[in-house]
Amino acid sequence: MYNILFRCSQWLSTYTSWFIIVIAVMTYFVPSLFSWVHGTIQSCILGFIMLTMGLTLTMQDIKVLASRPFDILIGTCAQFFLMPLIAWTLTIGIDSLVGILFHSSLTAILGFDFKPIIVGIILVGCCPGGVSSNIMSYLCHGDVAFSVGMTTVSTLLAPIVTPLLVLWLAGQQVEVDAVGMFLNILIVTLLPVTIGFFANLFYGKNESFKKAQAVMPAFSVLGLACIVGGVISAVRDKLMTEGIVFFLVVFLVVLCHNSLGYLTGYSAGRMFNFSKAKKRTISIEVGMQNAGLATVLASTFFAVSCPLAVIPAAVSCAWHSISGTILATWFRSRDEKN
Repeated sequence: MYNILFRCSQWLSTYTSWFIIVIAVMTYFVPSLFSWVHGTIQSCILGFIMLTMGLTLTMQDIKVLASRPFDILIGTCAQFFLMPLIAWTLTIGIDSLVGILFHSSLTAILGFDFKPIIVGIILVGCCPGGVSSNIMSYLCHGDVAFSVGMTTVSTLLAPIVTPLLVLWLAGQQVEVDAVGMFLNILIVTLLPVTIGFFANLFYGKNESFKKAQAVMPAFSVLGLACIVGGVISAVRDKLMTEGIVFFLVVFLVVLCHNSLGYLTGYSAGRMFNFSKAKKRTISIEVGMQNAGLATVLASTFFAVSCPLAVIPAAVSCAWHSISGTILATWFRSRDEKN
């Protein structure tokens, strides 16, 4: 039984993005599949995913944080500065520029409300680094310890930094419950990560515990797929009403946001004379966000005021995994050629 679970875990870790896409397509045509994933259930699933991240943290990772403060500081500042800035520029900045040049808003030009895209992308940009970024750093011969350190620190800072950034950047577009968001992130991210870390600290040498750790990636991917499926199930009818143009605009903004994150992250590493491995890692860490967290936050805090804000977050869930895999493969192929 364990061997089957272990092989499933390896397969799901390798094909995460394609599995999520299949689930998303299936849910679009059969929305009842994941109609049960909403509210508290959705938050519990994300909490479980963060618990699996905590189970991988060791005292060695904490020592890495203490021994490389400059690297972690640069990476974390890039994470919480570049991605929110890019999100603001692609949405509010462009909308304002269009208004100046054409004396009309993007909403009027496109024929649908552009506000959900603004709120959704800013929310994604203000979230911490994604858990799967650690896997991508490993695949591209990056600095895995640096990757884990950046993800850990950005996750620990998220309960404070994410609500403040969203309030600052999106507060004029929609009412932001910063206090509620702080408590939600605290409960569904920081608390599970802490529990996982201490569980690993006390039981990490136990053989049964090690076996459980080895199959946890499978459940993490299944959890992420459930969150994406739940979102699509909830907004499918509204998405069909908005039409294909709305979806294409969402995907274009997500694509630009993610790609510019990779590019500016790599440029930040070059600016501070990072090694090749560290430049690759900071590129992936900055570009790949915890879009699962953004999805849960959008569903929880903007379900009434801006319900379609979950669409950019859900699209980011799938696309970040795909693009991260593509970038990691490209980095690795360059090493093989050399």
